[in-house]
Amino acid sequence: MMYCLHELTYNPHLLLGLHEGEEGQEIRLWRPGAAHVYLKIGDTVKQAEQIHPAGLFRCPLPSHLSFLDYRVYHHSGLLAADPYAFWPTFGEVDQYLFAKGVHYAISQKMGARVCEHQGVYGVKFAVWAPEAQAVALLADFNYWDERYNPMRSLGESGVWELFVPGIGTGEKYKFAITTKRGDKLIKSDPFAYAFEKRPSTASIVANISEFAWGDADWMQKRVSKNWLSSPMNIYEVHTGSWKKRHGEFLSYRELAHELAAYCQKMGYTHVELLPIQEHPLDESWGYQVSGFYAPTSRHGFPEDFQYFVNLMHQRGIGVILDWVPGHFPSDGFGLARFDGSALYEHADIRQGWHPHWNTLIFNFGRHEVSNFLLGSALHWILDMHVDGLRVDAVASMLYLDYGREEGDWIPNQYGGKENLEAIEFLKHLNVVVHEKAPGALMIAEESTAFAGITKPVWEDGLGFDFKWNMGWMNDTLRYFSKDPLFRSHHHQDLTFGLLYCFAEKFLSVLSHDEVVHGKKSLLAKMPGDVWQQFANLRLLFGYLLCQPGKKLLFMGGEIGQWNEWDCKREVEWELLRYPIHSGLHRAVLSLNHLYLHHPALWERDGDPSGFQWVDFSDTKNSVISYLRHSSAEVLLVVHHFTPGYYPHYRICLSGIREAKEIFNSDSAAYGGSGKINPEVLILKNEEGFPYALEIALAPLSTMIFQLL
Repeated sequence: MMYCLHELTYNPHLLLGLHEGEEGQEIRLWRPGAAHVYLKIGDTVKQAEQIHPAGLFRCPLPSHLSFLDYRVYHHSGLLAADPYAFWPTFGEVDQYLFAKGVHYAISQKMGARVCEHQGVYGVKFAVWAPEAQAVALLADFNYWDERYNPMRSLGESGVWELFVPGIGTGEKYKFAITTKRGDKLIKSDPFAYAFEKRPSTASIVANISEFAWGDADWMQKRVSKNWLSSPMNIYEVHTGSWKKRHGEFLSYRELAHELAAYCQKMGYTHVELLPIQEHPLDESWGYQVSGFYAPTSRHGFPEDFQYFVNLMHQRGIGVILDWVPGHFPSDGFGLARFDGSALYEHADIRQGWHPHWNTLIFNFGRHEVSNFLLGSALHWILDMHVDGLRVDAVASMLYLDYGREEGDWIPNQYGGKENLEAIEFLKHLNVVVHEKAPGALMIAEESTAFAGITKPVWEDGLGFDFKWNMGWMNDTLRYFSKDPLFRSHHHQDLTFGLLYCFAEKFLSVLSHDEVVHGKKSLLAKMPGDVWQQFANLRLLFGYLLCQPGKKLLFMGGEIGQWNEWDCKREVEWELLRYPIHSGLHRAVLSLNHLYLHHPALWERDGDPSGFQWVDFSDTKNSVISYLRHSSAEVLLVVHHFTPGYYPHYRICLSGIREAKEIFNSDSAAYGGSGKINPEVLILKNEEGFPYALEIALAPLSTMIFQLL
């Protein structure tokens, strides 16, 4: 009988496994380099006959027995069922949905997944490589020899698969891909749940379904949560540098306990983690992702990250992840030229290369690529229970000319610069996430005036829940950097944002991007002597918390770090030993808890009725005042942006019976001068009707009054 070894490179199951031979059933085994191969049939050990010098063996099997009745002795010592005796694990429906880009359970189907298949426990491997000539599995159990475990092609789908019985979690693996040119590529698994610690790049078999979640109450409440009318005060964290222990990274479990306790104490509702998806370079802060389905091994395994999310939820803290679907690094072990072709990226450098970051751009118009990204988003939200995604660099996805010179980009089919395929992907992403995970948040980091970022898709919007208010951030920091002597000339920076603040659902941010690369820390941005710098920073935080929109602050700002953020160093917690820093820290704590307990500061964030100017025109004194409304209360907010002190400052406001100061950033407890308002004078006209308040206008301060 002639055996075609060519089948091994494309469909090894046609040759290997249990087949009808000339003399009845026979088992065919592929073991290159082996002198002897043994099987166990029932209780009997048999030696297979070598029938081809390349490494093909056969052993007859009685006709009444099936593939479940024999086991193969592997060269590693493993006794397990025959990998080539099983039906495909990636079915025709899977292939159809994946090709259409609508396989919403792709996370469970691709990659390496522990499972029971045809009644046998093992791991199913599946990888997309449509232009490959051959794909083989490299792993611990086969001594990283690509000859031993060729994978089966599923035809036009481009998917290659193999079920390996008898193995489980902890196995390291990669894929050996032979391109059409005959080149050999060794690739990590794009869908892997876990990876080795850098600089190693092997994927690791992990089982995320075994974790015993204890956050059912949180997840149930999330379904019906309306975050637009709820308090949202986010603490942005880089897990590698928030805290360290003896110079080393904390584990996810250590981070869980310390970060949850800190957020509870400080009054943060959420943490937002800079990308924790696997990435090769610490200095990229996680923004050059190589493992879109895997939490970085720097802090532990997937179950450790699940522990982190679970504990945060049990302590009442939401978890948002920074997610990077706009680009990916060009490292040889990753997605770049995955099967020898431009698979995940565009072939044309004018579409496929990002000049800002020296990275590759996803081909959003290819259904399998968009499905890969969609699957990643759903994996984090559904499988790992995270409460939302902050989608990085949305502007770079929306525009074909982003970061490019004239002539270095290709217009869309209508001659415009909009990336129509990326726009459709984002719409699809947001619709599906909201359908599959009601209450989960999708947040856009978008820096342009692109219309409808937070409008529903059915109203021709992109469907995000919130958008980072980059305009507010830039205007605010530019204003605060000015010497108070000249701030009166820049008063419009304080008021301009209110012209558009209800056009989108905004999240006001003081993020990591503003305290790196020579931009200086928040404290160091502030003008004046040390006292004025701290006063300005307390004022800034009060301004942030009182403006319409949800809130975000990057770690370290709350203690008044002098130095820029350095991802290699932890936050300078030792500064809290100094009264001026600890005073600032107390001010932030007080502000955060005041924010949580006063609905006027968040209940109507998306409604113009929640904000009312009192006076926006006092440029001479650099003062603005406004009301924040809820259904149950009214707060008066006064911001004073100069170091002057005015003990009899008058604010025209009618109908007020009583006003009580509930926060003053100039309090001595916070390191201020103590110019607070224990009492507020209500001025009345000749008819006895209140028409104004008289307050002591503290220097460089935020003052909040509860009105009755």
